[in-house]
Amino acid sequence: MEKQPGKLAKAGINTRLAHGGYDPRDYHGFVNPPVVHASTVLFPDAQTMADHSQQYTYATHGTPTTDALCRAIDELEGSAGTVLVPSGLAAVTVPLLAFLAPGDHLLMVDSCYGNTRHFCKTMLKRLGVEVEFYDPLVGAGIEKLIKPNTRVVFTESPGSNTFEIQDIPAIVEKAHTADAIVMMDNTWATPIYFKALDYGVDISIHAATKYPAGHSDILMGTISANEKCFKTLDAAHSALGLCVSGDDAYQVLRGLRTMGVRMERHAESALEIAGWLEAQDGVIEVLHPGLESHAGNALFKRDFCGAGGVFSIVIQGGVAQAQAFLNALRIFGLGYSWGGYESLAVHVHLGGREITGKNYAGPVIRLQIGLEDKADLIADIENGLAAAKAV
Repeated sequence: MEKQPGKLAKAGINTRLAHGGYDPRDYHGFVNPPVVHASTVLFPDAQTMADHSQQYTYATHGTPTTDALCRAIDELEGSAGTVLVPSGLAAVTVPLLAFLAPGDHLLMVDSCYGNTRHFCKTMLKRLGVEVEFYDPLVGAGIEKLIKPNTRVVFTESPGSNTFEIQDIPAIVEKAHTADAIVMMDNTWATPIYFKALDYGVDISIHAATKYPAGHSDILMGTISANEKCFKTLDAAHSALGLCVSGDDAYQVLRGLRTMGVRMERHAESALEIAGWLEAQDGVIEVLHPGLESHAGNALFKRDFCGAGGVFSIVIQGGVAQAQAFLNALRIFGLGYSWGGYESLAVHVHLGGREITGKNYAGPVIRLQIGLEDKADLIADIENGLAAAKAV
């Protein structure tokens, strides 16, 4: 049961994050839900077992702990329902499997997450799905790419690693006119800074590994759908037998409670550091949509109410300079994930793309700005830039 839903509906985001999904009065007043470890669920009698008339029947179909997290996500997304999966990549693949069949056409944004591309070019290809990658800046021009058999248009804004901003409302309008479903990987902004379903997106996808969990120790994905799509999504999720543990669901729900204040810190520090980087010797370009210099800044300001803490820079030189930059860092860790409390850096490789991100004048370094002091992070980046220049 939601905690006083009428009162919380118009509350501020941090209030809703602090109280969403679980009412302490449902369990003796304890402020956090119990962690239910379960597989088997017992029935009181044979008739109840035969008609599945009790709320819980088997743990793959949910427990009080996972349901608390799903309700909290639904409150944030404004969705009809949410399902939980074991990773962010699974949050991408499950809805694609749910809505695509042999002979269907998928329009996939070319700036998508690299593992999304791999799934499209391997599994979906073997299943007989036609995949076409499109320019993230296409906007309403997506209409020219839509075919009679186009079933899904997949978006990711900003684009993975290169941070192109898509015109989501324009894409949604053209896709829905052609009866196609729009999916969005919204991990970067979260529903705090971009409520995808409010812009007409049918299915909103998140790697809860990132900001919701927030502490670099949980793998999970969430998939939230509107009323039109949730039944199909839920059926596919059940058919695939995917579920998450009660412990992980509890940890992500606990992470949600502080996600708002954490993201404020990530966003503020990242934008300040990105602005500082624009003036640094050895930096060719800063790829952060919150900067006035970014090509997608107008769309960003129109549609988003905040930014994530991840962006990229293009530095002078080649692989040797990129590696020197990374090796000189002492606070930034070298790691692939982001969204946790610690700052991270990685040399981005864009060779698999067909349209975008192939013509940068130097190596692309992605930075995750964590919760450390900004002055310390700036000093660390200065060391990296000096080391790259010295090569």
